[in-house]
Formats: sequence, C-alpha cells, structure tokens
Amino acid sequence: MTGVGSIAHEAAVARLKQSFAAVPRSANVRLAKKTSNLFRARKANVAPGLDVSGLDGVISVDVAARTADVQGMCTYEDLVDATLPHGLIPLVVPQLRTITLGGAVSGLGIESTSFRNGLPHESVLEMDILTGTGEVVTTSPGEPLFDAFPNSYGSLGYATRLRIELEQVPAQVALRHVRFSDFGLIAKAIAEVVETGEWHGERVDAIDGVAFEPGEGYLTLASWVEEDGPTSDYTGMAIFYRSLQQREVDRLSIYDYLWRWDTDWFWCSRAFGAQNPRVRRFWPRRWRRSDVYYKLVRLDQRFDIARRLDKRAGRAEAERVVQDVEIPVERLEEFLAWFDDEVGMRPVWICPLKLRGDRSWPSYPLAAGVTYVNVGFWGAVNVGPEAPHAPRNRAIEAKVHALGGHKSLYSEAFYDRETFDQLYDGANLAAVKQRFDPDDRFTSLYDKAVKRR
Repeated sequence: MTGVGSIAHEAAVARLKQSFAAVPRSANVRLAKKTSNLFRARKANVAPGLDVSGLDGVISVDVAARTADVQGMCTYEDLVDATLPHGLIPLVVPQLRTITLGGAVSGLGIESTSFRNGLPHESVLEMDILTGTGEVVTTSPGEPLFDAFPNSYGSLGYATRLRIELEQVPAQVALRHVRFSDFGLIAKAIAEVVETGEWHGERVDAIDGVAFEPGEGYLTLASWVEEDGPTSDYTGMAIFYRSLQQREVDRLSIYDYLWRWDTDWFWCSRAFGAQNPRVRRFWPRRWRRSDVYYKLVRLDQRFDIARRLDKRAGRAEAERVVQDVEIPVERLEEFLAWFDDEVGMRPVWICPLKLRGDRSWPSYPLAAGVTYVNVGFWGAVNVGPEAPHAPRNRAIEAKVHALGGHKSLYSEAFYDRETFDQLYDGANLAAVKQRFDPDDRFTSLYDKAVKRR
C-alpha cells in the first residue's frame, strides 16, 4: 500500500476544517461517516457533517523506528496492509477489519496482545486532534487533551493523525486451545500467563478465549513462530470459534490470526444463517465480513424484522444485550456465574488486559498494575414486556460496578449522570472540554453514551 503523503494529508485536513466552519453554530458537529462499529441508538444527522474524505490512509511507515503516521479514519485492515509487508503490526489490532485507528483510541479497542501491550492509546506517541474551536492541536502523552481523549468518543474532537508504535512479527502463529471445566481455574491460568508471559514453560505472545457453557471454557494461547508450517483456513467453510472445541493445536498465518474473528463476527454470523453449511456454500467469501453483518443488523433495526419474527413465533419480546465489560481477574468466576444465572447468554468472549504503563487514564480509569478480563457478549435475551426498559443491561451495569469493573461505551448505557461522572471522571472531561470546546460544538460524552440522540 502506498503512503498517503504529507501534502495529500494536509489537503484533507484543510477540507475537514472547511467543513467544520460550514456547520451551523446551532448544530452539533458530527462526522459525515456512513459506517460505524457503534451499537447505540442515534437520531438521523440532519446537519452537514465533517468531511473526512482523504483521512483514511497511512501517511508513512518508519521501519527502522517501528512507528507509523496514520490518519484517523484509517481502518485497521488498511493499516495492517501497509505495515505487515515490513513484518510489523500495531501493538494491538482490534478484532474487526473496519475499526478505525482513531475510533480505537477515542473509543477503546482490545485484543489478545492487550495482556502485554495494554490498550491501543498506550502505543500512541503523538496525535493531531480537530478540536471544538476548529483548530487542529498536536498533543502528546501527559498533556490534558491527550490523556482525556481515550474513551471520549468524539466529545473532545477527532484525531486526524496518530503516530503509533509497531512491533515485529513473523509470518505464522501457533495456537494452543486449552480446555477448562472450572472458570476459577481459567482465572488462575490467566493471572499466571499475564504474570510470567508463559504457560507450562512455553512463551505466550497473545491470549484470549471463549466460555461456551458453564463448565466448558477455552483459552487460546498464541505464540509467534519463525518456522513455516501448514496453516488452517477459516475464511471458507470452517468456522474459527468452533475449532477451539475440535482441536488442541492449530496454526495460522499472522494475517489470518489478526482477522480470525472478523469472518464470522465472532459467532454472530449464525444469526444470518451464514454458519449453515448449505447457506455458507453459496455465501460469497468476500461477504463473510463483520461490516456486511453490521449492515444486516441495521436493516433489521430499520424494519424491525427480529421483533416481528419473535411475535409471530410467540416468543417473549427480546432485549438487545450487546456489551463489553472489564472485570478484575479475581472476580471473573463470580461474574460468569452471575451472568449465567441472570442473563444466560453464551458463548462469551474473554480477553485479558493490563495497562501497559504505570498510570491510569482519566476517562476510563482502569487501575494500573491490575489484571482485568474483558468479557464480551453480543445478542438478545427474550425477557418479555420489560424489554424496552433494558432490565438485563441495567443489571449488568450494576454488577460490573459492584465487582470493581468498567463498561465500554460503544453500545447502550443507562447510568444516571452522577454515577456516570463518577465512573468516567466527568469533572476532568468537563474541564478539558471547556478548554478545547468552549462553545460545546461536540456532543458531550454523557449525551452520546446515555441519552438517545
């Protein structure tokens, strides 16, 4: 992939600033962006949005320094395509191809290297951010705007350029799928791997897992390997998450490992019949992608298809439960047991993380030095007439808070303002916003995450 180049980048930034100036001062500023990886209800955008055309590429890759200058709307798919030919990847590559670098930093991202590399914003060295004054500000770690930006979801502005660290990787990845019948043992195994970087004497470069049912969970331990060998392909008829139950060892190319979850949107493609062999055989491979499934979800929401089908089948009204939460590793067993009793959704994804540095980040204050486990669950629960009041989502929020965890804000949230400000340091967000967006051109984080826009 050819770099965008600094001249083209500056021209794109100029268009962005011009589009900002064109938004009426009475209207909130939003991106003119058709795609999204968010799962919040949003009103239609009637005001003109920001022109982000030309801000979706890689400006340059410095192979010797292992860094890249990347535009904010660049997807990780395009970013990896630019860095992997040099044997380099970002320190954390979120699971879905169309997540953007700017989105992963302002909205948080995670993946199986997060137990040693933290979250994506921790490997950012410098950012240019379009602020609420219409100016583009260059900011670095330790400065108020930079430190408050992770988990701000556009409430403080939008990144136009990010300089990130890269790490060297070989061509292939060896996998071990280790089964556990006790989730307390899974928690202990996670803690051991995070502490030592090994499992039974073998190096672990990446770790995540799946809890299928009570008493059946797997950790996938990945090791970068220099030696070439036969690799599996899960972009065809085979389905990656099922392989955890079917084989103890496996091998993938580094490229296929990075996108192993995207082909079937973890396991969510089953909702569209894409895992039925008779359907899958005729489902074009190029359409086995998370962004295609996301478009199908939007169609369902637009035409209320799932609710109509539930009603016709006599099923109770469903509540959408699409969340990722961070739980301290020592409380993981307790949370999963509660989740089985109160929500009953499986499978769920589990992915350890530990902040890379020795400090916390104010807008998503995970504690430095503490091992957390991201638990991801995405689906619907038939709860009956209470569904519009989101009883399961509200219960999850309360339980996560009680266990000392945190909840990501990419989906629906129901906190009252006082609790929200306590959990996400609303006072600091307000202070930074007042400095860089004094006229409230950008929607506040609370309004974005909790209020229905």
